[in-house]
Amino acid sequence: MTLNALADDIATAAKKEAKAVVNSAKKEAKRILAEAEHEAQSERDEMISKAERECAQIKTETVASARQSNQKSMLIARRVELDGTKEAVRETVGSARLKSRATLLKSLFEDAKNTADSDMVLRPVSLDRVALERVGSSFVFGDDVDGLGGFVLESKDGSVVLDYRFDGRLEESWIAALPNVTSVLFE
Repeated sequence: MTLNALADDIATAAKKEAKAVVNSAKKEAKRILAEAEHEAQSERDEMISKAERECAQIKTETVASARQSNQKSMLIARRVELDGTKEAVRETVGSARLKSRATLLKSLFEDAKNTADSDMVLRPVSLDRVALERVGSSFVFGDDVDGLGGFVLESKDGSVVLDYRFDGRLEESWIAALPNVTSVLFE
């Protein structure tokens, strides 16, 4: 063998070995790339899944918060409406133009005569003083009291007070009528 032939054989063997190393490296690179792509896809899928869960959670929380806010707004609006209605009723009951005012005062006065001692002091709401004085009574009249109408009876020593003012009666009636009022206003 000549030196040239030997060099050619070595070159050919080196090329084959280099080709085998390159092919092996390409296969390894493909395997590494496939593995990296698989890992990247897994990471991507996991991140998307996590983001979707978080998004669903945020959506649920946002919807719940919006519902709660709406309910709160509705309750506040209802409360405002009920308070306004109650105030309108209070104004009507506290008005001197209340049609049944004289009848109501007479009824309260008769009840008071049957319940109270005759030596008690009658303290009227100023609006009803004249009407109560007209009814005439054995009660001594005292100073005015605050209220929508009616009167209080007080023992001379102040230890007993019987309240015949419209305020208390209205509050009892309001509480009793509240379910019906609510039904009429909001259903």
